[in-house]
Amino acid sequence: MEFLCYHRDRSGSLALREELTEEHWCYMDRFAKELIARGPTFADDGDTLTGSVHIVDLPGPAAARAFAFDEPNYQAGVYRDVLLRRWRNTLGRTMWEFPGGRDGGRRYLVLGLGAGPAADLEVPPGRDELIAYGPLLSDDGAAWLGTAALLRAPDAESARAVLTPGRYADIEVHDWVFGGRR
Repeated sequence: MEFLCYHRDRSGSLALREELTEEHWCYMDRFAKELIARGPTFADDGDTLTGSVHIVDLPGPAAARAFAFDEPNYQAGVYRDVLLRRWRNTLGRTMWEFPGGRDGGRRYLVLGLGAGPAADLEVPPGRDELIAYGPLLSDDGAAWLGTAALLRAPDAESARAVLTPGRYADIEVHDWVFGGRR
């Protein structure tokens, strides 16, 4: 089962986050085979860290909760909250298989938080710029809770346009970069 985990940074936690960088990477290294995508998010200034995204294939919801809440930054108080949802990898690949490569262009995390009937279940046109894409689901996979995408786009508004306007309670767009060790 695939899960999207988005840890949002607590204000003022940058020094602690930096102190724990190696511990965080070592923890994630334990899940190298299971990771579909990972990387930090940034504020509009492109410098201020705001969170950390991990899309991971794990045996089930209990394993996903352990992954999210045993993470060293979470344990130390770096994060203010965690969005953890089952996810379906509609592209069938990892970020490392993205044809556009690791560098070049701006990258974004787009989170559409669901309201009403399911939307954007199919891969949209422009697949070449999608790094990861899929619906956010309930633990049992029965209920649609939203849609998440990692993509390359010229700007935040273009990234937002990957989701159908008016079909979500909220759409968040975050600057994002490929994470992990080089």
